[in-house]
Amino acid sequence: MSKRILMVVSNVAHYQDPSHPTGLWLSELTHAWDVFEQAGFEQLLISPLGGPSPLEPRSLKWPNLDASAKRWLADDRRMAMLNQTTKAQEIDACDYDAIYFTGGHAVMWDFPDDLALQRLGRHIYERGGVVGSVCHGYCGLLNTRLSDGKRLVADRRVTGFSWLEEILAGVSGKMPYNAEQQMRERGALYQKAWLPFVSNVVTDGRLVTGQNPQSAKATAEAVRRVLSA
Repeated sequence: MSKRILMVVSNVAHYQDPSHPTGLWLSELTHAWDVFEQAGFEQLLISPLGGPSPLEPRSLKWPNLDASAKRWLADDRRMAMLNQTTKAQEIDACDYDAIYFTGGHAVMWDFPDDLALQRLGRHIYERGGVVGSVCHGYCGLLNTRLSDGKRLVADRRVTGFSWLEEILAGVSGKMPYNAEQQMRERGALYQKAWLPFVSNVVTDGRLVTGQNPQSAKATAEAVRRVLSA
């Protein structure tokens, strides 16, 4: 039987300032989708609220709009999927082998405190499944606790978009919090690459995280390897 993966995307369309749009960083979804599709895995797009997942405008411009993202934009069926995501609350974790949190700054607002996402992450992990994230997607792991009350990320090696990368991207002043710092405060063993904006993937057992958009394909490949082991 093929593996089944929940692909989590955001419903948020703008920063706290409504004049600053945000959303899903498209290539962080598309590279993972390509990898999992080629492996024969079944995938389902879900979000905290269900329905549309807006796209981060900067992810649709050069040099961020790569071939994988362009193929998705040109595929009416796949674009329709982004407008009709399933609400996380409706999902039975027992039906899935992995959950994968995509990024884009939008997720900083709707991933961390969503109880349905926390439930899915906890149940999938405790049933022997894989929890993965890329870039800001690790915000979806911040507040997930296991059944014993311990945080999922406590004493675990993780990575995600660094504060230095936020500064270099020119958006640190618009962030609702410092995700890297929040991870460290929760007991995570945060790791980042020596250089910003280069691929970096950290695998700690069945927890797989990627640092930035440049890590999208490699992160998905690491999740595939763990799932296929």
